[in-house]
Amino acid sequence: MRVGAIKAALAAVTIAVLSGCATLPAPEVMKAEVASYQLPKLPQEGQAIVYVVRPSGLGTLIRFNVFVDDQETDSEMGYTRGSQFIYFNLKPGTHRIYSKAENWAEAEVTANAGDIIFLQQEPAMGIVMARNNLFALPDYQGKYHVKTLTLGTIHKTDK
Repeated sequence: MRVGAIKAALAAVTIAVLSGCATLPAPEVMKAEVASYQLPKLPQEGQAIVYVVRPSGLGTLIRFNVFVDDQETDSEMGYTRGSQFIYFNLKPGTHRIYSKAENWAEAEVTANAGDIIFLQQEPAMGIVMARNNLFALPDYQGKYHVKTLTLGTIHKTDK
């Protein structure tokens, strides 16, 4: 194959992968699909539960590690790859959730006993590997993602 043909083929694959990212259904559709859906885990007594979802397949081989309250090894709760989610319980209070890829992304959450909190990791192109953003989701959208994704790697379920 000629170099020009190889470059054209790579460009076509890149465009196909990036444009293949599914768009979400309308909110009404997502709400209907999760109306009777039971999450895999609910909060433990006196705690909240956090679901971290990564619905995009972009950078699927890159781990996005999730930490609670600091960026130390013993604070890692687990990690996701593309199209995965993890979950963990939190004590009530204000916490910082960190997501590590090429960069550190963070989100602050206020957890009350019984809360179910959904955060989304969003990959972006990086210099060496994928970068990421982290943001809160409405309940119906978070449940929709959990329903359609597979379980990532969980190191611990309580912080």
